Amino acid sequence: MTEDIFEKKLTNTAIVIADVARELTGGPPAVIGLSEVENRYVVERLVETPELKKYNYGIAHFESPDERGIDVCLLYRKSKFTLLRAKTHFLSLFDSDGDRDFTRDQLVVSGLLDNELIYLIVHHWPSRSGGQATSEPKRIAAGELNRKTVDSIRTINPTAKIINMGDFNDDPNNKSVEDGLGAVGDRDEVTENSIFYNPMMSFYKKGIGTSCYRDKWNVLDQVHVSPSLLGESDTNWYFWKAGIFNPSYLYNKKGRYKGYPFRSFAGGTFTGGYSDHFPVYALLIKKQ
Repeated sequence: MTEDIFEKKLTNTAIVIADVARELTGGPPAVIGLSEVENRYVVERLVETPELKKYNYGIAHFESPDERGIDVCLLYRKSKFTLLRAKTHFLSLFDSDGDRDFTRDQLVVSGLLDNELIYLIVHHWPSRSGGQATSEPKRIAAGELNRKTVDSIRTINPTAKIINMGDFNDDPNNKSVEDGLGAVGDRDEVTENSIFYNPMMSFYKKGIGTSCYRDKWNVLDQVHVSPSLLGESDTNWYFWKAGIFNPSYLYNKKGRYKGYPFRSFAGGTFTGGYSDHFPVYALLIKKQ
Protein backbone atom coordinates (compact mmCIF):
# COMPACT_ATOMS: atom_id res chain seq x y z
CA MET A 1 0.00 0.00 0.00
CA THR A 2 1.36 3.42 -0.94
CA GLU A 3 1.28 6.47 1.34
CA ASP A 4 -1.41 8.10 -0.84
CA ILE A 5 -3.65 5.03 -0.61
CA PHE A 6 -3.10 4.78 3.15
CA GLU A 7 -4.11 8.44 3.61
CA LYS A 8 -7.18 8.01 1.41
CA LYS A 9 -8.24 4.90 3.34
CA LEU A 10 -7.86 6.79 6.64
CA THR A 11 -9.92 9.69 5.32
CA ASN A 12 -12.67 7.44 3.97
CA THR A 13 -12.91 5.55 7.26
CA ALA A 14 -12.97 8.78 9.27
CA ILE A 15 -15.74 10.24 7.08
CA VAL A 16 -17.96 7.23 7.74
CA ILE A 17 -17.28 7.17 11.48
CA ALA A 18 -18.10 10.87 11.80
CA ASP A 19 -21.28 10.37 9.76
CA VAL A 20 -22.83 7.30 11.42
CA ALA A 21 -26.38 8.14 12.62
CA ARG A 22 -25.47 11.84 12.74
CA GLU A 23 -28.94 12.83 11.55
CA LEU A 24 -30.34 11.24 14.72
CA THR A 25 -27.68 12.19 17.25
CA GLY A 26 -26.22 15.44 15.95
CA GLY A 27 -22.65 14.18 16.28
CA PRO A 28 -20.33 11.19 15.88
CA PRO A 29 -20.61 8.04 18.04
CA ALA A 30 -19.61 8.10 21.70
CA VAL A 31 -17.98 4.67 21.30
CA ILE A 32 -16.93 2.77 18.19
CA GLY A 33 -15.92 -0.86 17.76
CA LEU A 34 -13.48 -1.58 14.93
CA SER A 35 -12.38 -4.83 13.34
CA GLU A 36 -9.65 -5.61 10.78
CA VAL A 37 -7.27 -3.26 12.61
CA GLU A 38 -3.67 -3.77 11.50
CA ASN A 39 -1.93 -2.14 14.47
CA ARG A 40 -2.14 0.69 16.98
CA TYR A 41 -0.29 3.14 14.73
CA VAL A 42 -3.09 2.93 12.15
CA VAL A 43 -5.72 3.71 14.80
CA GLU A 44 -3.64 6.57 16.21
CA ARG A 45 -3.46 8.06 12.72
CA LEU A 46 -7.20 7.54 12.26
CA VAL A 47 -8.22 9.52 15.36
CA GLU A 48 -5.86 12.32 14.30
CA THR A 49 -7.55 12.84 10.91
CA PRO A 50 -9.26 16.24 10.47
CA GLU A 51 -12.65 14.53 10.47
CA LEU A 52 -12.14 13.02 13.96
CA LYS A 53 -9.39 14.96 15.76
CA LYS A 54 -11.72 17.55 17.31
CA TYR A 55 -13.75 14.80 19.02
CA ASN A 56 -10.74 13.64 21.08
CA TYR A 57 -11.14 9.89 20.76
CA GLY A 58 -9.30 7.59 23.15
CA ILE A 59 -8.14 4.11 22.11
CA ALA A 60 -8.53 0.69 23.73
CA HIS A 61 -6.42 -1.74 21.69
CA PHE A 62 -4.24 -4.80 22.22
CA GLU A 63 -2.18 -6.79 19.74
CA SER A 64 -3.87 -10.16 19.20
CA PRO A 65 -2.26 -13.47 18.14
CA ASP A 66 -4.27 -13.58 14.90
CA GLU A 67 -2.39 -15.26 12.05
CA ARG A 68 -3.23 -12.42 9.66
CA GLY A 69 -2.03 -9.84 12.17
CA ILE A 70 -5.37 -8.07 12.58
CA ASP A 71 -7.04 -6.97 15.78
CA VAL A 72 -10.20 -5.41 17.19
CA CYS A 73 -10.30 -2.03 18.87
CA LEU A 74 -12.59 0.35 20.72
CA LEU A 75 -12.57 4.13 20.24
CA TYR A 76 -14.31 6.35 22.76
CA ARG A 77 -14.93 10.07 23.03
CA LYS A 78 -13.21 11.12 26.24
CA SER A 79 -15.88 13.77 26.87
CA LYS A 80 -18.62 11.09 26.80
CA PHE A 81 -16.99 7.91 28.08
CA THR A 82 -14.50 7.36 30.90
CA LEU A 83 -12.44 4.20 30.46
CA LEU A 84 -12.16 2.12 33.63
CA ARG A 85 -10.71 -1.16 32.41
CA ALA A 86 -9.80 -2.90 29.15
CA LYS A 87 -8.63 -6.48 28.69
CA THR A 88 -8.71 -9.27 26.12
CA HIS A 89 -10.06 -12.81 26.24
CA PHE A 90 -8.15 -15.40 24.22
CA LEU A 91 -10.12 -17.81 22.03
CA SER A 92 -8.44 -21.22 22.04
CA LEU A 93 -8.91 -23.03 18.70
CA PHE A 94 -7.26 -25.95 16.92
CA ASP A 95 -7.31 -26.91 13.24
CA SER A 96 -8.08 -30.37 11.81
CA ASP A 97 -4.44 -31.43 12.31
CA GLY A 98 -4.55 -30.56 15.98
CA ASP A 99 -2.37 -27.47 15.57
CA ARG A 100 -3.21 -24.20 17.30
CA ASP A 101 -5.39 -21.93 15.14
CA PHE A 102 -4.80 -18.34 16.18
CA THR A 103 -7.58 -15.80 15.74
CA ARG A 104 -8.66 -12.46 17.16
CA ASP A 105 -9.01 -11.92 20.90
CA GLN A 106 -12.30 -10.63 22.27
CA LEU A 107 -11.91 -7.12 23.70
CA VAL A 108 -13.77 -6.40 26.96
CA VAL A 109 -14.05 -2.78 28.12
CA SER A 110 -15.80 -1.22 31.09
CA GLY A 111 -16.35 2.48 31.60
CA LEU A 112 -18.68 5.28 32.52
CA LEU A 113 -21.03 6.61 29.85
CA ASP A 114 -21.97 9.98 31.35
CA ASN A 115 -21.30 8.50 34.81
CA GLU A 116 -23.23 5.26 34.23
CA LEU A 117 -21.34 1.96 34.19
CA ILE A 118 -21.45 0.26 30.77
CA TYR A 119 -19.62 -2.85 29.52
CA LEU A 120 -18.60 -3.12 25.86
CA ILE A 121 -17.35 -6.27 24.13
CA VAL A 122 -15.82 -6.05 20.63
CA HIS A 123 -15.50 -9.06 18.31
CA HIS A 124 -14.25 -10.35 15.01
CA TRP A 125 -15.16 -14.03 15.01
CA PRO A 126 -13.36 -16.66 12.87
CA SER A 127 -14.06 -16.37 9.15
CA ARG A 128 -16.08 -18.62 6.87
CA SER A 129 -12.93 -19.72 5.06
CA GLY A 130 -13.41 -23.29 3.87
CA GLY A 131 -17.19 -22.89 3.86
CA GLN A 132 -19.80 -21.82 6.40
CA ALA A 133 -20.55 -25.32 7.67
CA THR A 134 -16.91 -26.46 7.93
CA SER A 135 -15.84 -23.34 9.81
CA GLU A 136 -18.95 -23.03 12.00
CA PRO A 137 -17.54 -24.89 15.06
CA LYS A 138 -14.93 -22.15 15.46
CA ARG A 139 -17.61 -19.47 15.64
CA ILE A 140 -19.69 -21.58 18.00
CA ALA A 141 -16.62 -21.67 20.27
CA ALA A 142 -16.37 -17.89 19.95
CA GLY A 143 -20.02 -17.58 20.96
CA GLU A 144 -19.49 -19.81 23.97
CA LEU A 145 -16.49 -17.71 25.08
CA ASN A 146 -18.59 -14.58 24.64
CA ARG A 147 -21.34 -16.10 26.82
CA LYS A 148 -18.81 -17.02 29.54
CA THR A 149 -17.59 -13.42 29.57
CA VAL A 150 -21.14 -12.16 30.05
CA ASP A 151 -21.77 -14.72 32.80
CA SER A 152 -18.60 -13.55 34.57
CA ILE A 153 -19.68 -9.92 34.42
CA ARG A 154 -23.18 -10.74 35.63
CA THR A 155 -21.85 -12.83 38.51
CA ILE A 156 -20.31 -9.63 39.86
CA ASN A 157 -23.04 -7.27 38.62
CA PRO A 158 -26.34 -9.09 37.92
CA THR A 159 -27.94 -6.05 36.25
CA ALA A 160 -24.86 -5.05 34.24
CA LYS A 161 -25.58 -3.09 31.07
CA ILE A 162 -23.60 -4.76 28.30
CA ILE A 163 -23.30 -3.96 24.59
CA ASN A 164 -21.84 -6.66 22.31
CA MET A 165 -20.60 -5.65 18.86
CA GLY A 166 -18.53 -6.66 15.90
CA ASP A 167 -18.17 -8.79 12.78
CA PHE A 168 -19.50 -12.20 13.82
CA ASN A 169 -19.07 -13.81 10.37
CA ASP A 170 -22.45 -15.45 10.93
CA ASP A 171 -26.05 -14.33 10.58
CA PRO A 172 -28.37 -13.69 13.55
CA ASN A 173 -30.05 -17.09 13.07
CA ASN A 174 -26.85 -19.17 12.92
CA LYS A 175 -25.96 -21.58 15.74
CA SER A 176 -22.98 -19.56 16.93
CA VAL A 177 -25.14 -16.51 17.64
CA GLU A 178 -28.42 -18.13 18.71
CA ASP A 179 -27.10 -21.16 20.60
CA GLY A 180 -23.39 -20.63 21.30
CA LEU A 181 -23.89 -17.06 22.50
CA GLY A 182 -27.61 -17.10 23.23
CA ALA A 183 -28.68 -13.88 21.49
CA VAL A 184 -32.49 -13.75 21.18
CA GLY A 185 -33.84 -12.19 17.99
CA ASP A 186 -37.44 -11.64 19.15
CA ARG A 187 -37.72 -8.91 21.76
CA ASP A 188 -40.93 -10.42 23.15
CA GLU A 189 -39.00 -13.59 24.01
CA VAL A 190 -36.26 -11.82 25.98
CA THR A 191 -36.31 -12.45 29.72
CA GLU A 192 -34.10 -11.10 32.49
CA ASN A 193 -32.13 -14.36 32.26
CA SER A 194 -31.44 -14.01 28.52
CA ILE A 195 -27.84 -13.27 27.51
CA PHE A 196 -28.62 -10.67 24.82
CA TYR A 197 -31.36 -9.23 22.67
CA ASN A 198 -30.29 -9.19 19.01
CA PRO A 199 -32.06 -6.34 17.17
CA MET A 200 -30.26 -7.28 13.94
CA MET A 201 -32.59 -10.25 13.44
CA SER A 202 -35.31 -7.94 12.11
CA PHE A 203 -32.99 -6.67 9.36
CA TYR A 204 -32.00 -10.21 8.44
CA LYS A 205 -35.64 -11.28 8.11
CA LYS A 206 -36.30 -8.31 5.80
CA GLY A 207 -33.32 -9.16 3.60
CA ILE A 208 -31.45 -6.00 4.60
CA GLY A 209 -27.79 -6.82 5.08
CA THR A 210 -24.36 -5.46 5.94
CA SER A 211 -22.40 -7.45 3.36
CA CYS A 212 -23.20 -9.20 0.09
CA TYR A 213 -21.79 -12.42 -1.35
CA ARG A 214 -22.97 -13.94 -4.63
CA ASP A 215 -26.00 -11.62 -4.57
CA LYS A 216 -27.06 -12.79 -1.11
CA TRP A 217 -27.16 -10.27 1.70
CA ASN A 218 -25.89 -11.29 5.13
CA VAL A 219 -26.02 -9.57 8.51
CA LEU A 220 -22.56 -10.59 9.71
CA ASP A 221 -22.09 -7.28 11.52
CA GLN A 222 -24.24 -7.06 14.60
CA VAL A 223 -24.81 -5.25 17.87
CA HIS A 224 -26.48 -6.97 20.84
CA VAL A 225 -27.76 -5.48 24.09
CA SER A 226 -28.30 -7.03 27.51
CA PRO A 227 -31.86 -7.30 28.91
CA SER A 228 -30.95 -4.66 31.51
CA LEU A 229 -30.84 -2.09 28.68
CA LEU A 230 -34.38 -2.79 27.48
CA GLY A 231 -36.35 -1.21 30.31
CA GLU A 232 -37.16 2.49 30.05
CA SER A 233 -35.63 4.60 32.78
CA ASP A 234 -36.15 8.13 34.04
CA THR A 235 -32.50 8.57 34.96
CA ASN A 236 -30.32 6.01 33.15
CA TRP A 237 -29.44 5.00 29.60
CA TYR A 238 -31.62 2.44 27.84
CA PHE A 239 -31.73 0.95 24.35
CA TRP A 240 -33.80 2.77 21.73
CA LYS A 241 -33.01 1.10 18.42
CA ALA A 242 -30.31 -0.34 16.18
CA GLY A 243 -29.58 0.33 12.55
CA ILE A 244 -27.42 -0.37 9.52
CA PHE A 245 -25.64 2.71 8.22
CA ASN A 246 -25.92 2.44 4.45
CA PRO A 247 -26.16 5.86 2.76
CA SER A 248 -25.92 5.98 -1.02
CA TYR A 249 -22.23 6.89 -1.08
CA LEU A 250 -21.35 3.54 0.53
CA TYR A 251 -22.83 1.59 -2.41
CA ASN A 252 -21.01 0.59 -5.58
CA LYS A 253 -22.60 2.56 -8.43
CA LYS A 254 -21.50 0.55 -11.45
CA GLY A 255 -20.02 -2.65 -12.84
CA ARG A 256 -20.48 -6.27 -11.87
CA TYR A 257 -20.91 -5.42 -8.20
CA LYS A 258 -23.33 -2.53 -8.62
CA GLY A 259 -25.48 -2.29 -5.49
CA TYR A 260 -22.86 -4.02 -3.30
CA PRO A 261 -20.94 -2.15 -0.59
CA PHE A 262 -18.27 0.08 -2.20
CA ARG A 263 -15.18 -1.76 -1.01
CA SER A 264 -11.67 -0.34 -0.69
CA PHE A 265 -9.86 -3.08 -2.58
CA ALA A 266 -10.82 -5.47 -5.38
CA GLY A 267 -8.40 -7.97 -6.85
CA GLY A 268 -5.55 -6.35 -4.96
CA THR A 269 -6.27 -2.93 -6.50
CA PHE A 270 -7.41 0.10 -4.52
CA THR A 271 -10.86 1.16 -5.74
CA GLY A 272 -11.21 4.37 -3.74
CA GLY A 273 -14.12 2.91 -1.78
CA TYR A 274 -14.88 2.48 1.89
CA SER A 275 -15.49 -1.12 2.97
CA ASP A 276 -17.09 -4.38 1.86
CA HIS A 277 -19.25 -4.20 5.01
CA PHE A 278 -21.72 -1.55 6.15
CA PRO A 279 -21.36 -0.38 9.76
CA VAL A 280 -24.08 -1.04 12.32
CA TYR A 281 -25.05 1.05 15.32
CA ALA A 282 -27.13 1.09 18.48
CA LEU A 283 -28.74 4.18 19.95
CA LEU A 284 -29.20 4.63 23.68
CA ILE A 285 -31.42 7.34 25.11
CA LYS A 286 -32.05 8.90 28.48
CA LYS A 287 -35.13 10.82 29.52
CA GLN A 288 -34.53 14.51 30.19
